[in-house]
Amino acid sequence: MSPKSFLLTEELHRYLVSHGSPPDPVAAELIEATRALGEVSGLQIAPEQGAFLTLLARVTGARRAVEVGTFTGYSALCIARGLPAGGRLLCCDVSREWTDVGRPYWERAGVADRIELRLGPAADTLRALPADEPLDLAFIDADKENYSLYYEEIVRRLRPDGLVIVDNVLWSGRVVGPGAPAGDAHGAAIMAFNDLVAGDDRVDAVMLPIADGLTLARRR
Repeated sequence: MSPKSFLLTEELHRYLVSHGSPPDPVAAELIEATRALGEVSGLQIAPEQGAFLTLLARVTGARRAVEVGTFTGYSALCIARGLPAGGRLLCCDVSREWTDVGRPYWERAGVADRIELRLGPAADTLRALPADEPLDLAFIDADKENYSLYYEEIVRRLRPDGLVIVDNVLWSGRVVGPGAPAGDAHGAAIMAFNDLVAGDDRVDAVMLPIADGLTLARRR
């Protein structure tokens, strides 16, 4: 569980995780199964982010949640654990190979009945959501070029006081400094997204230095 935050040492990260709600055995095994995939495992959220997602789902009383970018299912596991009985999490992803890694762990954690996975372009899945069934909570952690598109589709469907959470908004610190983002299309998309949220009068927003940066935006 090396830190995803460019602000933390490994020692400080271990301390941080151990003094919060660390991953239980099922979550820890999913983390290890993802690590075994090699370099691509860097797409997985940090354990402190997982604990934060569970906490946010619980304190907001969320019953209808959406996740854009499921990867191997750790973030979905964390969100689903924060939902009450009868709560539903819709997961949007394009990879059956990666999402299949997480399915057995959802079952073992007892939350598989709360999770619906739809494979295909997330923009199409979001556009197809009924307008009269508002969302309580959303998490975006997918292709950076489409962050702004996903955000727009989600915010218009959020209930008042609904919350959207967005990962990687600090982009390892490359959102500032000379030449940022220096030809990095992903970084440029992140910067454009950050500007979009900062100027959006539909929400109250805060950017937090958790892992690689999390933005929380509450629908007014």
